[in-house]
Amino acid sequence: MSDLTILTQAGVAPDSTLSRVVSMRGNIIGMTQSAEEAVLRPKETGAFPHDLRAAIAARVSRLAGDEALTAYYVAQAGQYAALGELGDPCEQHADLAVVLSFVDKIANQTRDAAANDISDLQEAGVADADIVRLCELVAFLAFQIRVISGLRLMNGKST
Repeated sequence: MSDLTILTQAGVAPDSTLSRVVSMRGNIIGMTQSAEEAVLRPKETGAFPHDLRAAIAARVSRLAGDEALTAYYVAQAGQYAALGELGDPCEQHADLAVVLSFVDKIANQTRDAAANDISDLQEAGVADADIVRLCELVAFLAFQIRVISGLRLMNGKST
């Protein structure tokens, strides 16, 4: 079970007491891994290829203060790695400025999200299905970051 992202990132050793406790909830851990695959490496990527999704995941992780998870996603981000390092999208990927602004806002100031945030994406040419994909990705990351943080605390570690 230790090859699963949330357990690996939380530092849960395969032979630990915490691993045995978590194994009693193996279905939840497995479904979490399936959800990660679905939002980060789907068959149908829309406007966001796998490496860009990883960069967005790295960015959200970095903004949440999880450096280990950030590194995990930056390693998968390829040409978009700088975005995960909170690089300025205008430098290499100016076309992503509106997308990243939206992601940063819904990941960190969710209560401030408004209809004009969606219309800004639409005006920038982002299809409705891709807006949904972005929201799914950020929602999953919020869940993943919290589960990893909780497991780290249970494991006697901090972020």
